[in-house]
Amino acid sequence: MLYKNIQRCTLQQVHLLQEIAIKTYHETFTDSNSEALLQKYFEQSLNIKKLSEQLQQQHSEFYFIYANDKKTTPAGFLKLNINNAQTDVLDPQALEVEKIYLLKNFLSQGLGKQLINFSIERAQQQDKKYLWLGVWEHNDTALTFYKKMGFEQFGEHGFDMGGDIQTDLLFKKML
Repeated sequence: MLYKNIQRCTLQQVHLLQEIAIKTYHETFTDSNSEALLQKYFEQSLNIKKLSEQLQQQHSEFYFIYANDKKTTPAGFLKLNINNAQTDVLDPQALEVEKIYLLKNFLSQGLGKQLINFSIERAQQQDKKYLWLGVWEHNDTALTFYKKMGFEQFGEHGFDMGGDIQTDLLFKKML
């Protein structure tokens, strides 16, 4: 399937990626985490240097999704990892959906489903057997979405949110 509204993020777009990442994280987690904790996470994990390194990582891919095919302002972003770029499972048969975030005003428009379907296609193009991802145990909206998309829980791991180790539930979807 052709996804006209999904576009690979380039190194030249690192500042836009940072802006969208910080905004989506803020919208998603501000009700459940302190501003100080979020700012620490942004400084540690979403700084330009770190994002630039990730954009150049051979086994990681970032994508913007747009609400339409005019590609004006991104509605969100996606990060996929394979092989040694995976954050935990490190299975050569898997593709990790490390980040999938949409701005609040673009939720419930089918964009998340498009990103999952796009991820499935990327995995199939690389002969992967399954997708996996981690989702914060208190992110009920995301948990409901992934279950609806056919993901099943298989474990958990710690996620460092600015020095606060939180629990992510691990989910997989066989292809």
